[in-house]
Amino acid sequence: MSGCLKVCGVRWEKGENARDNFALVKPPVPPLSSTLNAPNFMLKAGIVGLPNVGKSTLFNALTRSRKAEAANYPFCTIDPNVGVVVVPDERAYVLKDIAKTSVVVPAAIEFVDIAGLVAGASKGEGLGNQFLATIREVDAIVQVVRCFEDSDIIHTMGSVDPVRDIEVITTELVLADLEAVAKRMTKTQKAAKAGDKEAIIELALLEKLTPHLNAGKTANTLPAAPEEVALMKLFQLLTAKPVLFACNVAESDLATAEQNPFVQKVAEYVRTHHDAAYVPISAKIEAELIDLPPEEAKAFLKDLGVDDSGVSALIKGTYTLLGLMTYFTAGEKEVRAWTIKKGWKAPQAAGVIHTDFEKGFIKAEIVSYTDLTRLGSVAAAREAGKYRLEGKEYVFQDGDVALFRFNN
Repeated sequence: MSGCLKVCGVRWEKGENARDNFALVKPPVPPLSSTLNAPNFMLKAGIVGLPNVGKSTLFNALTRSRKAEAANYPFCTIDPNVGVVVVPDERAYVLKDIAKTSVVVPAAIEFVDIAGLVAGASKGEGLGNQFLATIREVDAIVQVVRCFEDSDIIHTMGSVDPVRDIEVITTELVLADLEAVAKRMTKTQKAAKAGDKEAIIELALLEKLTPHLNAGKTANTLPAAPEEVALMKLFQLLTAKPVLFACNVAESDLATAEQNPFVQKVAEYVRTHHDAAYVPISAKIEAELIDLPPEEAKAFLKDLGVDDSGVSALIKGTYTLLGLMTYFTAGEKEVRAWTIKKGWKAPQAAGVIHTDFEKGFIKAEIVSYTDLTRLGSVAAAREAGKYRLEGKEYVFQDGDVALFRFNN
């Protein structure tokens, strides 16, 4: 047989016995993007909140940098600050030992620190237009709400009330969406009257959205069919984005955050008003961990009565909120975590490595993380029947360890 096929970064020259006789040839694959583990695939989460709720302090902790200025006055972050954040995942380091490599490339997502919103932002108050435009560009929203009392840190609304703060920001986002829907409806009505079928469908959804938003409800809580949800994405509505509430508690409350009355109010509000989630975190403590080595940071947290950092839970929560999951490639060169959307099939998963992998996809060699780590090696997994070939219809599972076969 003549010709060649490639297997995840290695070209296999095909002979009579392709599995036993192969040559390693450097494939002509261009380098990956320096900002992510896949070209053109970086999802963003925007961090929003009223001034002085700990938003920029949290951003510093998330990115392990001092890039965002965390000064104690409103609008200290006028220009968005962007940081690429590693998704905590110990699985990659377990695979490192199995693959006998020293290099691990973890999964990552992008966080954008967006300057504080105020009441009236939808009408341009407090540089609102600029802030709302930045929120529109992100895929999910992390809304920081203050759940601590501190007389030294001013609250722009005079008192601590996280539910009121949530409602202020939600109202501004809903008002901005109402304006966007009204503008789109004006344009769509003309095409619908002319008999455009797509415009008629779109207009029906816009007419369904308008009273929902007018009632102060967010777009992501609108009862909608799957095709309507897909169509709504084209509208780029701010309240259609998934939301994670970061409940910023005092240092003394971190270990018992769920008992904090402010956190409890947020939890109840989220359950009854939003298709969302919440995570307690102490931004001040997380910021203090920045300069500590990992082992000292763990010891520090243990002394506070917690096993994991709020930042880790927040990053993982945002990753889940975005509908993301991870699969791995593992070899002597490196173990790499690849970010994909839940429900993606094998060719799509291959495509995040390089578009050639998707275009020329043949098969994926798959072993689950659980089976590989339990059995200890690819050879043992193959002998146990846990190492398998999957085709184009295979839906990737979180933790799959993959090797792709593809034609050039």
